[in-house]
Amino acid sequence: MEFAQRIDWASAGWEGLAPNVGRVRLPGLDCTSGLVVGEEAALLIDTGSSLREGARLRADARALLGAHRRVTHVALTHPHFDHVLGTAAFAGVEVYGAVGIDALFERGAEGLRADAVRHGVDPDAATEAVDILVTPPHRVCGEWTLDLGGGLTVLLANIGPAHSGHDLAVLVPGGPGGPEIVFCGDLVEESGEPQAGPDAAPHHWPAALDRLLDLGGEDAVYVPGHGSTVNAQFVRAQRATLATRFGVS
Repeated sequence: MEFAQRIDWASAGWEGLAPNVGRVRLPGLDCTSGLVVGEEAALLIDTGSSLREGARLRADARALLGAHRRVTHVALTHPHFDHVLGTAAFAGVEVYGAVGIDALFERGAEGLRADAVRHGVDPDAATEAVDILVTPPHRVCGEWTLDLGGGLTVLLANIGPAHSGHDLAVLVPGGPGGPEIVFCGDLVEESGEPQAGPDAAPHHWPAALDRLLDLGGEDAVYVPGHGSTVNAQFVRAQRATLATRFGVS
């Protein structure tokens, strides 16, 4: 697939994964955000741990896309603070999350704030972000396709609960000669051991990784929520580790 716009990912400090797909590792918690660009729309994947990070991502996107284009869609891979608290920086976008994330945000906003502060976010910044927390109006049950224009259709797949109660993966199809790209959220982590907090469903986690592998296939690039991109072999090895850790097959 050829895109009219050439994106200079490196100019904004991003890693180009394909001509129309890039990602950045945010400082501090090493959280990944991704950007997928079609001819008519642009999808941001995860928005960082504060409004400041969200504003940084918005500025990056403006620099990458040009003055006359903007982020039109946001997908939240799961409802942990470091992936969602920057969403309010993107006014007027269509926001997607796994079904049930709305109820969680309604009853668990204070928990998000407490987690953010515990991990080093300034208390006032955490309070500000939680006060204007964006609840995704589009909740994905099963699979949802987004047409970004130019023949690019991205798949959002609800494959949780696993790392959290509401895990969403994003599959970007490969172009000519290029691999498919799977944004995994924290279902996969490379820079540290996968974290299983109180909202995790560890007995379902290995099966969720099986689903990721089914989506992407053997040659896909898998983008963890934290760390460097990995391949299918890494995902299978992490699946085996989690199965042993949690005593499931």
